Amino acid sequence: MTDALRIGVILGSTRVGRFADKPAGWLMGLAQKHTGATFDRLDLLDYPMPFFDQPKSPFREPSKDEAAQRWAKKLGELDGFIFVTGEYNHSVPAVLKNALDHVYAEFNRKPATFVGYGNAGGARAIEQLRLMLVELQVAPLRNAVHVSREQFMGMLLEGKTFADFPLLAQGAEAMIKELLWWAEALRAARLRIEQR
Repeated sequence: MTDALRIGVILGSTRVGRFADKPAGWLMGLAQKHTGATFDRLDLLDYPMPFFDQPKSPFREPSKDEAAQRWAKKLGELDGFIFVTGEYNHSVPAVLKNALDHVYAEFNRKPATFVGYGNAGGARAIEQLRLMLVELQVAPLRNAVHVSREQFMGMLLEGKTFADFPLLAQGAEAMIKELLWWAEALRAARLRIEQR
C-alpha cells in the first residue's frame, strides 16, 4: 500500500485559554518524523455541533446538522486517531462526548490512542473515552501519553515546555508507532473486506 496513512489529532476541548493546543502542537511536531503518514489537526472549535438532539441515532441515520456532517466527512477520510483530552470530573469534556454522539460509521474499525492531561494525567478521562469508543467500533490502543499534574502545572504556570519532560516524547514515539501499525493493518483489512 503506497497511499499515506491519515491520522486525525482531535482536540477535545473548546474552552477559552485551553491547554489542549500545547500537546496538540507538540504532537504535530513529533509526527513530522513519521514518513508514510500525514497528521491532520481536528479542532472541535471548527465543528460547532449542537447538543445531540437528532430523532435517530447515527447508527441508524446520519445527523442532519451541517457541522456534524462536515465532522463525519472528515472522520471518514482518516485511518486512525489521537485524542487530546483533559480530565473534567473524572471524564472527558462534554464537547468531545457530544462530537462522538454525532457520528458512528466514520469511526468504525479504526484505531485510536490518547494524550491526557490534568489530574491523574488524564487517566480517568482516557479510560472513559476508551469505553465510549468501543461502542463506535473503534480499536482503542494500550499506549497513551499521560501528562501528570506536576508536568501540566509546570507548563501552565511555570513556563516549562514539553522539551523539559523528555520521557513524554519517548512515550509519544512508542504510541505513534503502535498507532501507525494498527492503522495500516486495519486499513488493509477494511479494503480487503470492501472488495469482496
